Amino acid sequence: MATIDELKKAVLEYDEDAAVSAAQKCVKEGVNALDAVNAMGDALKELGDQFQRMEVFLPEVLLATDAFKGALAILEPELKKASGGDAGAGKKVVIATVKGDVHAVGKDLVATMLTVAGFQVKNLGADVDSEFICDAAEEYGADIIGLSALMSTTIPHQKEVIEFLKAKGIRNKYKVMVGGGSTTPQWAEQIGADGYSKDAVGAVTLAQNLTK
Repeated sequence: MATIDELKKAVLEYDEDAAVSAAQKCVKEGVNALDAVNAMGDALKELGDQFQRMEVFLPEVLLATDAFKGALAILEPELKKASGGDAGAGKKVVIATVKGDVHAVGKDLVATMLTVAGFQVKNLGADVDSEFICDAAEEYGADIIGLSALMSTTIPHQKEVIEFLKAKGIRNKYKVMVGGGSTTPQWAEQIGADGYSKDAVGAVTLAQNLTK
């Protein structure tokens, strides 16, 4: 676990070179790549929480994201082996953070992991209007719509997207996945989503199961 801790520390300290070095050590030592990525995800979440409390600022978060991406490039081949590589081949995902919510780190991590698993992913960004998400899914020919919301005040927009899909008569065309700090399995069930995941690794498994 020492190498994973080293990797997490490198991301927390916004040190891309150290993150890449630790990722290379993970591969050399045969550390589980999914565990390594989860550790980096935890680091990004910690920084996201610090950002919320204004203990760190956007430049630090961006540097940490660069460190994550640098390490991920090293771990990606191992991730592909672990996730079945092209298990999501041919399946399309539209993913967004819902309207009113500017948090993107967790959603971007999910998008990256889905891409690694072979899904074609269109990342719409953060603070995205519900109707725009539906229109983008139609235009892209998506199989899955992924909706992230970190704040309790914005999770109703996850429900709003589903209501838009129903109103347009296209709800059955898509599997809708929800996630984010304020979401729960109970909330997903309540709003009629097709699934919930608490982290990026789980989101990949969920997406694979939903598109079997």
